Amino acid sequence: MADSPTPTEPTEPGDSTKPTEPAGATEPAGATESAGSSGSVSRAEPARAHRPVYVIGGGPGGLAAAYALRAQGVRAVVLEKSDRVGASWRKHYDRLHLHTTRRLSGLPGLPMPRRFGRWVSRDNVVRYLEKYAEYHELEVVTGVEVSRVEPAADGSGWLLHATGGRELTGSAVVVATGYNHTPHLPDWPGRDGYTGELLHAGEYRNAAPFAGRDVLVVGIGNTGAEIAVDLLEGGASRVRLAVRTAPHIVRRSTAGWPAQFSAIAVRRLPVALVDRLAKPVARLSVPDLSGHGLPRPDTGLYSRVNAGSIPVQDVGLIDAVRNGRVEIVAAVEGFEDGKVLLADGDRIEPDAVVSATGYRRALEGLVGHLGVLDERGKPVVHGARTPKNAPGLYFTGFTNPISGMLRELALDAQKIAKSVARRGGVELRPARP
Repeated sequence: MADSPTPTEPTEPGDSTKPTEPAGATEPAGATESAGSSGSVSRAEPARAHRPVYVIGGGPGGLAAAYALRAQGVRAVVLEKSDRVGASWRKHYDRLHLHTTRRLSGLPGLPMPRRFGRWVSRDNVVRYLEKYAEYHELEVVTGVEVSRVEPAADGSGWLLHATGGRELTGSAVVVATGYNHTPHLPDWPGRDGYTGELLHAGEYRNAAPFAGRDVLVVGIGNTGAEIAVDLLEGGASRVRLAVRTAPHIVRRSTAGWPAQFSAIAVRRLPVALVDRLAKPVARLSVPDLSGHGLPRPDTGLYSRVNAGSIPVQDVGLIDAVRNGRVEIVAAVEGFEDGKVLLADGDRIEPDAVVSATGYRRALEGLVGHLGVLDERGKPVVHGARTPKNAPGLYFTGFTNPISGMLRELALDAQKIAKSVARRGGVELRPARP
């Protein structure tokens, strides 16, 4: 870190904030080394020492890992399939704000500016990621999509197959392609024959196209809850929210105390204890919405988190449901004759359906053949740990921690960098002139 200036609040980027592509943008570092290159086990360590660490994905996790590696003196090359960093953040709906505080959402080496406010907007997250890459002079290569990762033939690292027929060999690989990678639209019976408007939440930007219309939102995660409120405030004539399992709902902030602070405090406590502590807090802070179709969950808050279900942070849903302006309906079972079939037998006919049914990590094609994913397609390790059968292969950003995604990405980045540096045999970053 000695070669970087003391972190300060970044200045507002100008008209162009795209990171400058390195000299190797057309053929990234290591591109001339192919799977067929000669080598032996005895040569593995010297060969690895002349190869960079490749970071797949130019989102917050990938950029944080690249900076942390750089701070350890290791050369890291970020491969981003789109034309700019932070691609997935640019696609989120307009009103999105972080549910974690600005102070605990910054990445290593550069805090988020105070002017962003306590709850940072989507656009400011994008500005921050652009500035982060520029400020740290990260080596980012855009327009390169990695389709497959496999061990290098000479045992000296990893071979990456990328667009344009590129074969890149790295000493280590950090997979940071993101938790919200591929939109998941359930294969509901009759879906293909539905004549109404059906879109995934990833395509939703704002309420303007839905003003004066009857809209059904499917799914009550944080995205679905916030889109329902956005539609209501944006002039939709009717908003219904289809719910299969009632979620835990928490206030984003209570008397100035962010929910994130509590989440960090209890994260290492026993699950059963956190479940017990959460019950009285919920009763005090969140009204009973059972009469409106949202009963209190029958399973504990932290038990749900461990099963992959993060609590819904309230940004207006509680009042909207209590006032009857957002109607809770049963889960969607299918489509028939232009109508939506619900689990309770009702048939409704909204003008549009927004499916907030989540995303898939979509790692199977990239690393599924390596035996490093569980039955749900989730990496079996993350952070500083690498799979026993795949040393030098790291994953970050594929969990959804209660303590905040960006905070955990920042912590994981530094752990990964230290692990890579300890392993040795990596290309060192050239010293600044």
